[in-house]
Amino acid sequence: MMKHYFAIVVILACMLLETRVSVAQTKTYQFEQLDSLQKIERRNVLVFIHTDWCKYCQIMQNTSFKNGSISKILNEKFYFIKLNAEDKRSIVCNGLTFKYKPTGVNTGINELAEQLGTVDNKLVYPTLCFLNADNEIIFQYPRYINMTDLRAILTEPGVRSIFHK
Repeated sequence: MMKHYFAIVVILACMLLETRVSVAQTKTYQFEQLDSLQKIERRNVLVFIHTDWCKYCQIMQNTSFKNGSISKILNEKFYFIKLNAEDKRSIVCNGLTFKYKPTGVNTGINELAEQLGTVDNKLVYPTLCFLNADNEIIFQYPRYINMTDLRAILTEPGVRSIFHK
């Protein structure tokens, strides 16, 4: 009888914990929306440049951008854009059209990802590219970043000062 009671208590505790754990939803936007969004409220933009095959990109998507505190900061202070570097669609930004550029058999890169993510003549995944409200690059971070360091970049006054140059 005691074993059954213990099992029921464990199951109920797990159910209670499961309902308390929630995944935060970070709002994402498209480049084509930025002009109208900036007219409503001027904000910096965070572009997350990734690929489908990059395991570090997947980790960030499944942890960092679903973290409650990071999601809250992004939703309140930034326009967040996920940019798949291998996206084959043309993207319009700042009145310019960026197209997919084949680089080999079944491989290629979108010109916008190349423009925003290239650091020291290299494009690595993932890359975070921060833009000001005028869509000018103000900071790039070309590698995986854990939640603690990402939160620091988004919130620390000393680090955030780079956004106000």
